[in-house]
Amino acid sequence: MGDHEDRSHGMWVGVDGDGERIVVHVGGEMDIDRAPMLYDALHAVITQTDGPNEIVLDLAELSFCDSSGLNALIQARHTADEHGKRITLRAPQPQFLRLLQITGADSLFPITGT
Repeated sequence: MGDHEDRSHGMWVGVDGDGERIVVHVGGEMDIDRAPMLYDALHAVITQTDGPNEIVLDLAELSFCDSSGLNALIQARHTADEHGKRITLRAPQPQFLRLLQITGADSLFPITGT
């Protein structure tokens, strides 16, 4: 596990866990230039051998996300489904919640801490 940080460009991804779940922390702004970093981090977590089945995406510090970030998340969800794992969203900000609701993607993810 570890961090995929790009704080100089306004976005960072960090990973930790407790054995029962893996938590992926995302902060800053998620746009077309940064979405691949999110997908790569989630893909690595999802496909790791003998990893937990629950992946929590902590969005408390994500200040902005556009459709490319949402697309990366939906692609990661499909990968998770293929591997028998689940992605839960924790503490999404109002802007991201609106994006989920407008696109109908809110039905794809359990959401906690709203």
